[in-house]
Amino acid sequence: MDNFIDVNQVLGYEFPLKQFRYDQRDVCLYALGVGAGEDPMNREELPFVYEFSPRFTPLPTLAVTFPFDAIGTITSVPGMRFNPMMLLHGEQKLELLRPLPLQATLTNRAVITAVYDKGSGAVIVIEATSLNEQGEPLCRNTSHIFIRGLGGFGGERGPSGAKNVPPDRAPDAVVHQKTRENQALLYRLAGDPNPLHADPDMAALGNFPRPILHGLCTFGFAGRAVLSQFAGNDPKRMQSLECRFTRHVFPGETLATEMWQVAAGQVLFQVRVVERNEIVLANAAAVISEQ
Repeated sequence: MDNFIDVNQVLGYEFPLKQFRYDQRDVCLYALGVGAGEDPMNREELPFVYEFSPRFTPLPTLAVTFPFDAIGTITSVPGMRFNPMMLLHGEQKLELLRPLPLQATLTNRAVITAVYDKGSGAVIVIEATSLNEQGEPLCRNTSHIFIRGLGGFGGERGPSGAKNVPPDRAPDAVVHQKTRENQALLYRLAGDPNPLHADPDMAALGNFPRPILHGLCTFGFAGRAVLSQFAGNDPKRMQSLECRFTRHVFPGETLATEMWQVAAGQVLFQVRVVERNEIVLANAAAVISEQ
C-alpha cells in the first residue's frame, strides 16, 4: 500500500458523530482490565469493581474508552492512505470535565486539530469531546497518533522538547503493580480489539515476539497508582492525566509508577517496567483537585 497524505484535506476533518453507551457491567469490566480488584480484600478498590458497594464509582480513566468508535475510522479519513500496522499511539491526554456517571449514553465529537511532519512519520492529533445526554461536555481526550512512513511531506514538525520532566530527586511515592499474563485479553473487552494485543501472528508482523499490552491499559494502571497515592482513591478529584508512550509492555510484567508532587495538586510521574528497567510512560502529569 502506497502512503499518501493531503494535509489540506486531513487537517480539520470532523469524524462522524458516534454514540457510546456504557453501564455498570462495563464500569466493572474496565476496572478489572486495568488491574483493580486483584486483591479482593482491598476495600479501597472494591468500589471500582463491585456494583453493590455503597461507594461504587467508575475509575476516571474509563473515559479513554469513550471515543474508540469515533476515532476508530481513522483509516477512512479523506486525503490519507496508510498501512494500519504502521500506526502507533504516541501521546494521550484525558481531561475530566464532570464526574463520570455509573452509566450513560454519550455523543462523541472528534476532530483532527493538527498534522505534524516528523520525517519518518506523521503525527495526527485528534481531539475528542464526549457529551452527556444533556449535551454537556463530560470529558475530552486528545490523542497523538504516529503513523510510520507517512512523513516527509514538508509540513510543520510541531512542538519539540520534553515536558513534564520529573525533578532530580527520589520519587515521593512508588507503586508496583504486577500485570497478568492475560491482561491484554481482558483489557480488550473494554472496546479496543486491535489484534496486535491478542493474536501472536499479528504481533509477529509488528516484530514483537508475543502480543503486547495496550498503551491505554498501562495508562489505566498508572491512573490507579496516582489516584491511590494523591487523591485518596476519590475519582472526583482527578482533573486530568497525560503521558507519552515510549516503549511497549508485555502482559505479565511488573509496572513501577514513580510519582513526584511538584506543586499543590500537580503530580509528575513515569512508569517503568521492572523486569527490563525501561521507561514505558514518560512526560506524564496529573492534576488533582483539593478535597
